[in-house]
Parts: sequence; C-alpha cells; structure tokens
Amino acid sequence: MEGAFCMSITAAELKLNLGKYLQLAESEDIFITQNGKVVAKLSNPNADRVEMAKSLLGVIPADITLEESRGERAENV
Repeated sequence: MEGAFCMSITAAELKLNLGKYLQLAESEDIFITQNGKVVAKLSNPNADRVEMAKSLLGVIPADITLEESRGERAENV
C-alpha cells in the first residue's frame, strides 16, 4: 500500500459512511475491498503532486513552477 497513512475498508462500509471516508481521503489513502480483494483506492488527487514537489525541494530553483520544470525536462528528453 502506498503513502505514509493508509487504511482498508469494505465497499459496504464505504457506502454506509461515504462522507467520513471522503474527508479521511484528504490525508490518507483508503483501499476499498470487495470479497477480500482490493478493488479501488480513494485518495487525494493532489497528494502525488505535493510529494513530488517535496522530493524535488532544493533541486528545482525557487523561482520556477513545477509545470515549467516539467517543460524543461521534456525538452531535454
């Protein structure tokens, strides 16, 4: 499972408490299971961008945006 925090719940539990899990998904990944198998993941769509930016701290100059950095990288590939 990915991320620093994650939990696993059943699809039935998600149906019963959707609002609760939407709120929790802001800070941790939630894996949805059905018949004992993971079938989906509920997560914050911005979490990957934040983690990527944190990992690049000090690598990308402070005066450049993430999009500008991606453009430069794409030009060099």
